[in-house]
Amino acid sequence: MTTPEDQPSAQPPAPGFDDRVHRSSAGIASGVLLLALVGWLGVDAIVAGEGRTPWLALATLILVVPLVVAFTLRPAVYAGQDRLRVRNPFRVVVLPWGQIAALRSGYSNEVVARSGTKFQLWAIPVSLRARKSAARREARAAAQGTPGIEGGGRRSGLGGFGGLGGSSRPVPQGPVRAATDQVMDDLRSLWETREKEEGAQGEVTVRWAWEILGPAAAGAVVLAILLAVG
Repeated sequence: MTTPEDQPSAQPPAPGFDDRVHRSSAGIASGVLLLALVGWLGVDAIVAGEGRTPWLALATLILVVPLVVAFTLRPAVYAGQDRLRVRNPFRVVVLPWGQIAALRSGYSNEVVARSGTKFQLWAIPVSLRARKSAARREARAAAQGTPGIEGGGRRSGLGGFGGLGGSSRPVPQGPVRAATDQVMDDLRSLWETREKEEGAQGEVTVRWAWEILGPAAAGAVVLAILLAVG
């Protein structure tokens, strides 16, 4: 007869995995500024305008505000344990890691499904300026003979003699990368780790963002009617 102590202990549950959220701080900042400007001009026109001006201003706000939100505040990329969720201006795409064929970085960052369909990652924009800056930093590090050195640091001393007045300073590990390129490297690493897992299989789903398209379309229709009526 076995006792509870004799029975093999159950495996501990897998640790939780929170989604890694990637968004464009520049996009968020520009969106907040644009919304403040559009709101100020629109409210001023509604309050102080005469004749059809308040109605035109209201219709313009209904059209413009969702579009500003769509292209600045809305884009985000959620990297989860089993899938990648891409929230673009007008669509939400969910790709299980097992359905991803590639994560590409060129003039834009994009994910390619196994079916061949490409989806741009609006929340991770490419900055050619940042890439050039990273390349210059990498060139300077190479000229100093310190690129990609493993370890926590190295000794630097007076006149090149480490024992005299030397100090330990950290040396960068690996090549210097632009911020968005580093994000793409992290996504590739997670994809390569999870793509064969059972929970990372499934179908790619695409959903249109009707919460953005609906108000924008309504504003466009009202604005067109007001302009047509004259």
